[in-house]
Amino acid sequence: MKMKLLPTTLALLSTLVAFSAHSAIIIAGTRVVYPEKDKEVSIKMTNNGKAPVLIQSWIDSGDRNSRPDNAQAPFTLTPPINRVDPGKGQSLRIRYTGEPLPKDKESIFYLNVLEIPAKVKNAEGKSMLQMAFRSRLKLFFRPDGLPISASDAQQQVKWSRQGTTVTATNPSPYFINVAYFSDDREGKKSIGSGGMIAPGATKTFTLSRSEGNYYPFIINDFGAMRVIDSEKK
Repeated sequence: MKMKLLPTTLALLSTLVAFSAHSAIIIAGTRVVYPEKDKEVSIKMTNNGKAPVLIQSWIDSGDRNSRPDNAQAPFTLTPPINRVDPGKGQSLRIRYTGEPLPKDKESIFYLNVLEIPAKVKNAEGKSMLQMAFRSRLKLFFRPDGLPISASDAQQQVKWSRQGTTVTATNPSPYFINVAYFSDDREGKKSIGSGGMIAPGATKTFTLSRSEGNYYPFIINDFGAMRVIDSEKK
């Protein structure tokens, strides 16, 4: 999947999010799950702004600095470039192209959605800075026949604590996404940042305190958070 970056977009990429500017495009979901059995998956986008925007999208295999002309991933994405008028929606269609991927665990890729706003006419001749926004969503390729469900996998993680360090071991074939750690089941206060635990991997986290309870909050396929009773592990 290769395409050229739109003119002027390279400069805009260096100013993706700054000052008080806001993205007009709302993406349905915070992640994409691609089941191997599906012919394609769709992602819905809506322009909540007051002006049309141009969208350029691409998928990469982990390079945050990727561009449409050099990104590598076993997927096609249509349309790669499209205009979305205010109040309107657009769906991106993702199709797996069949290159070999592991059959015993998930693989991860990233969907990039670059929003380029319409050029503003500057009648007064004042200096202006227009912002482009890039959203980067995790895309999980999920092979058929995995022995457990994604929900069950979250409960299989083994947690151990030593002082302010928490070690998590993920024996499952799924990526486990930890949002943060809290000292209560309601998750009102964060005592540690999260991260992603790859299938079969171990990852360490640092808490802000060495005593008391700690509860990992896991992000599920739908972007919702689920608290885990780590102390029972």
